[in-house]
Amino acid sequence: MADLNDPKTFWWRNAVVYQVYVRSFADSDGDGVGDLPGITSRLPHLADLGVDALWITPFYSSPQHDHGYDVADYRDVDPLFGTLSDADDLVARAHELGLRVVVDLVPNHTSDQHEWFQAALAAGPGSPERARYLFRDSPADKPAGTPPNNWESVFGGPAWTQVDDGQWYLHLFDSTQPDLDWRNPEVPAMFEDVLRFWLDRGVDGFRVDVAHGLFKEASLRDQEVEEGKRASSGQVNTDHSMVSLDLKDEPMWDQPEVHDVYRAWHKVLDEAGPDKMAVAEAWTQTAESMAAFVRPDELDQAFNFAWLLADWSAEAFATVITDTLAAVEPVGASPTWVLSNHDVVRHVTRYGGGEQGLARGRAATLTMLALPGSSYLYQGEELGLEQVDVAPEDRQDPSYLRTGEVGRDGCRVPIPWGGGEAPYAFGPGTAQPWIPQPEEWAPLTVEAQTGAEGSTLEFYRAALAARRDFAWTAGEKVELLDLGTDVLAFRRGPITVVLNCGESAVEIPQGELLLASGPIDDDKLPGDTAVWLR
Repeated sequence: MADLNDPKTFWWRNAVVYQVYVRSFADSDGDGVGDLPGITSRLPHLADLGVDALWITPFYSSPQHDHGYDVADYRDVDPLFGTLSDADDLVARAHELGLRVVVDLVPNHTSDQHEWFQAALAAGPGSPERARYLFRDSPADKPAGTPPNNWESVFGGPAWTQVDDGQWYLHLFDSTQPDLDWRNPEVPAMFEDVLRFWLDRGVDGFRVDVAHGLFKEASLRDQEVEEGKRASSGQVNTDHSMVSLDLKDEPMWDQPEVHDVYRAWHKVLDEAGPDKMAVAEAWTQTAESMAAFVRPDELDQAFNFAWLLADWSAEAFATVITDTLAAVEPVGASPTWVLSNHDVVRHVTRYGGGEQGLARGRAATLTMLALPGSSYLYQGEELGLEQVDVAPEDRQDPSYLRTGEVGRDGCRVPIPWGGGEAPYAFGPGTAQPWIPQPEEWAPLTVEAQTGAEGSTLEFYRAALAARRDFAWTAGEKVELLDLGTDVLAFRRGPITVVLNCGESAVEIPQGELLLASGPIDDDKLPGDTAVWLR
């Protein structure tokens, strides 16, 4: 029987994975957009930071209507980001530095420029080409021009677009992202080939976008909606794949057939080697439904968004820890923890911004890193970056263009690497990158924070270095301790973690101080601060 505590084979079970938003990480050619050679050039930063792997957002051929999540060719690199040779070089260099590489996979929908969809438009109603997608007629009992059902796009407006011959196609996201029909055997066959293509090129795993989508109820019935509520799946922080936490009728999400897909994928990954993995982005309604995606014969991990969504309170964090561990324990999976990603407001801003937001962000990170399982970090959080208020004329998020809501551009502003003004060494030349960077970012660059006592970057480096000493040996059991209403405290093996969510300082329990998220006063732990003790 496999030893799940083997860090070489099952590396992801206690890994720190760093998300790279490819457009905004590093630009090699001066066009203002990040690319694969840019990532390769900055891999030493990730190795020095102390992460175990990087997850790269989609870099495939795409018209970029949703910044790569509208894929036109899953087996090629978009010229904006480089070439297949550049992808190979990136994987090889990452492996030289001891880093694993996880790539994004988008199976719910393609781009409307994908050859399959173009063929479907040309072939017409009733054709095999259209059967790869969800084309439907207007309901026979309703006026012409009525969409097939009442579903709405997560990006706003109807989830259906009508083509010239009168049929409609389903798109749960942008109209340029038609949903595939996973009941058509050609669809799963194609994606299994895509998995093998990238596994053969050396990638170590996949992040599965909208993993809870894929299948819809076969009837495509209307969604039952409470009066006054929109028909589509809800959004939190304008995420493009979050399901609502209050709508219970969701015929477009989390259907049981989706698990057959991941059982098949599990076999494909096993064929490539026991050290290959997949992590689900599955916005499910309960911890139990999330855990279904990580049963032993399905995917290896699923993002745990409950930690990200929790209020700043000891009680809320304790509930998330208890519920998460209880959900994954029966299926033998390792939990995941995440505070920010490319779809949500950066956590420093969510926690209030400024000094308080940064203090809370560091404290929540230190707490998260001590828990069993994997932590997923989002690029720039190691610099303490906040959400940027991007000017309307610079916003490019399709959810903003479709609905007028602010969108996700503010967490996607390119990384500041060095120098005193934009583009902060993001790339060669002096032009601003694709989203302008704030003038006040000069003190936050990697260059400015490296070696600076108390900087957020050095805090992350210290925390990840200390974590390596116990991540695989402290065990999976977490014992919650009662140190007061405003204090989250727990013991995991030899490590005791104390997070003060209150305003008043509290006494620090006895033990060797390993690390603190901020300044402490002798034996007192200030509010919005966390410590590790041994």
